[in-house]
Amino acid sequence: MNFIRRSTLFLLAVFFQMSTAQSIPSEAIIASNKLSAYLKPEVQQELGGVNAISTAKLADYFRTKFSERYFYDWKNGEQRFKQYTSIYENAKKNHTERALDHMAKFPANAQWKLPYNYQNGEPVNAYALRHLARQHKMVDIAFYYKYQQKNPEYLRYFKNQMVSLNAALLANKYETIEDGNGVYEAFRSGYRILNWLHIHTFFLGEKEYSDEDQLLTIATLLQHASNLYETNTEFVPGNHQTRGMSALAMLSLLFRDFKDSDAWYQRSMGLLEQHLSKEINKDGFQFERTVHYHISDIDTYYYVYQLAKNSNIKVNPFWENKLKSLFTTLTKIAYPDKSAPVFSDDTNEPWAEKNNISGALTLGYLLFGEPEMGYFANDFVESNMYWYLNDAQLQMLKAIQSKKPEFKSVVFPDTGYYIMRQGWEPGAMVMAISNGLDPEKPDHQHGDMLGIQAMANGQVILPNYQVRYSLKDYEFFKNSMVKNVALVDDEVQGKEYGGNQGGSGFGKFKVLPQPKTIAWDSNDNLDYYVGRHNGFENIGVNYSRQVIYLKNDFWIVKDNFQSGKPHIYKQVWQGHYSFEKAPKLLRSSFVDGSGNDIYQLVATDSVTTSGKNGKEWSVVSKNNTANYSFITAIVPFRKFDDRIDEDKESPQLKGWEVNKSKWTVEGLGGITLTKENSTVFFSVKKLTLNNIQIQFSSEADVYVKQDKNRLSIQSLSNKDVQMDFVNQIIKKSTSVKPGQVVVFEVK
Repeated sequence: MNFIRRSTLFLLAVFFQMSTAQSIPSEAIIASNKLSAYLKPEVQQELGGVNAISTAKLADYFRTKFSERYFYDWKNGEQRFKQYTSIYENAKKNHTERALDHMAKFPANAQWKLPYNYQNGEPVNAYALRHLARQHKMVDIAFYYKYQQKNPEYLRYFKNQMVSLNAALLANKYETIEDGNGVYEAFRSGYRILNWLHIHTFFLGEKEYSDEDQLLTIATLLQHASNLYETNTEFVPGNHQTRGMSALAMLSLLFRDFKDSDAWYQRSMGLLEQHLSKEINKDGFQFERTVHYHISDIDTYYYVYQLAKNSNIKVNPFWENKLKSLFTTLTKIAYPDKSAPVFSDDTNEPWAEKNNISGALTLGYLLFGEPEMGYFANDFVESNMYWYLNDAQLQMLKAIQSKKPEFKSVVFPDTGYYIMRQGWEPGAMVMAISNGLDPEKPDHQHGDMLGIQAMANGQVILPNYQVRYSLKDYEFFKNSMVKNVALVDDEVQGKEYGGNQGGSGFGKFKVLPQPKTIAWDSNDNLDYYVGRHNGFENIGVNYSRQVIYLKNDFWIVKDNFQSGKPHIYKQVWQGHYSFEKAPKLLRSSFVDGSGNDIYQLVATDSVTTSGKNGKEWSVVSKNNTANYSFITAIVPFRKFDDRIDEDKESPQLKGWEVNKSKWTVEGLGGITLTKENSTVFFSVKKLTLNNIQIQFSSEADVYVKQDKNRLSIQSLSNKDVQMDFVNQIIKKSTSVKPGQVVVFEVK
C-alpha cells in the first residue's frame, strides 16, 4: 500500500512538473520564423496550421490583437499623438532633453555589465546602469522619433539597443542579481517590459518597424516573461517582485495566444494576490509606509486591472476591493490643498515638503467613478499615464463629478499613521503623526518615530522632506535631525545605516525604535493621541509623546522623559524660525502673512538652529535633568493679530488663558489652559471647585468640561490613573484609561 501511495505521489509530482514546465526558453530568443511553433494549437489552427503561418501573417495577427487588447488602439495612434502634443505643451521639450541625454551617454549597442564608461569617457555607476536596464528614456527616444519627422535613425536606435541586450544575454555579459544590479531582476525587467510594450505599440504602424522587427520584439518579450516565471516561484516581499509580476501578467494577457501564457497568468496573478493580501494593510496603506511606494503599487496593479477590463477578463473581486482601498487611503491622508504629507522614502521631488496625489486620484476616479476621488482629480492625467487610458476614460475627464469628503480625523492603526483634521476648507488645520514600523521590510523607514508634520492656513508649518537615493544628503535626510521629533543627548533614532549591495545610493537602518500606540480618541472637543517608542532605552531613558488637538484652535505636544540619571532632552522643530522670547517662543512666518508659533508652557534652557540644503530647524533643549516633560503649544495664526502676543507676560493662546483656571490645582506641574467652560490640566494631583473634589492616584493630565449639570472628564495621560470623584451627592472611585471620558451629573 505504501509503495503504491509513494508511486502515485511520484507520478503526480512528475505530471505537475510537466504541466507547469515552460516551452519558451528563458535564456534564448526564439527566431521569428519559429514563433508559430509556440502558439496554442487553437491559434495555429485559426491561422491555417503551423506550416502555413508566415512571418507576415503572424505579424499582422498580432497587430490586430494589440489593436484590441492594448490600453489604446494603435491604429488611432497618430490622432492620439496630435492630441497629446496639444494637451502637454512641455512634453516635446522634456522628451527631447531626456532622449538626447540617453543617446549621448549610451550607444545603441550598449554594454550591460559594469565597469565601463559613458561615451564621454566618464564611468557609468550602478544607479545609471539600473536606469538603463529599466529603459525609461527609450520611451523618450520613441517620442523624439516622432518629433524628428520620423527619422529612422531613432527607431533603429531602439531596435539595436534591444538587440544588444539579447546579445549580452547569449554571451552571459550582463549584470546579475548576485552582482546587486541584475538586468533581469524582477523590478528592472518589469519596468523594461512596460516601457518596451509602450514603444512597440507606438511603432506598430510605422513602415520602418518591419514585420521581422515586430516579431523580434515579441520574441524578446516572451523571453523576458519566461525568465520572470522561472525566477519568481515563491512570494518575495516588496515592490520589486510586484513590478515584475505586473509585467508578467500584462504579457500573459497581451500574448495569451502562446502555450505558456496560462501558466504565466496563474503565477503572476497568484503572487500579485499574495502581495495585495500581505502588503496592503487592513487599513488600506501600502506596507512600506510611503506615499511614493503606495502610488507605485497603484500603478503596478492598475496596468493589470486595466488590461483585464479591456479584454473582459474578470479578476478576483478581492483585487478590485484592495486596489480601491489604495485610492481611498490617499483621500484620507490628504491636506486641504489636495496634496499629502511626506512619509519616509518619498522620492519624486527631493526636499519637497508635500506630495502630489492628484494624478493618482485622477486615475482612481477614472477606474471607479467616485465623486470623493473626483474632488482631488484633475481634468487631465499625467503625460506618461495618457497612453494607458482608453478613449472612454479620456472622455470622463471632461465632466468630473466632485464631492468634498465628509470625514475629518482618521486613523491607520495597522500602518501607524494618525491624522488630526479640522476640515476641508483651504485654511483648515491638519496634523499627521507617525508611529509605525513594518516588521518584514522596514527598508524605507526614516528615523521619525512619533514624528509629526502639519499644515495650517494653506502652509506646511511643520514640514518633513522628500529624499533622493542618489543624493549625498540622503542618509542625513533619512534620520532624525530633519524630523519633528524628540531626542536625547546625541542619540538619533536610525542606527547602523548601510548602503545596498549595488551601490545605487539607497540605504537603510539596521536598528530603528519599536513603536507602541497607547491611545487614540477623536471627539467633538479634541483629538488625542499618545504613544511611545524604545529608541532611548539603550541609554536608560523611557520616552512617550502625547499630542492633543484642541479643535479649531491649536495643538499641544507633551514629550515625557524618565531616567535614573541626568540627560539633555531635546525637541527638534523643522522650519525657518526667529527666536521671539526664545526659548519660550519660536516663530515662523510665510509670504501671505500667516505663521506658526511654538510656545513652551514649562521652562526650557536653550535653543539652537541649524540647516542643510536650504532647510532649517531649531532644537529646544532641557539640560542635565533626569525626569522632564516638554509641554509645547503649536499655535498657527492666519494674520498678525492672531499671533501669540510676545510682549505680554502671560498671553492668551487662541482665547485659551494660561494658568487662570477657576479650579484649585494641586500637583508638581499644575499647568492649566482655560477657555470658557473647558480646562486642560497637566500634571495635577487634585482638583477642587466649590463642593467638587477630584483626586488622582498619580499626577495626571485631564480635560475637564462643565456643561450645565454635567461634568465631563477625559484622561489625557499616558497611562491608567485611579480617579476619586466626590461632591455632596456622589462619591465614586474609578480607574481611567488614556483617552477615556467619564461623565458625572452635578448640581
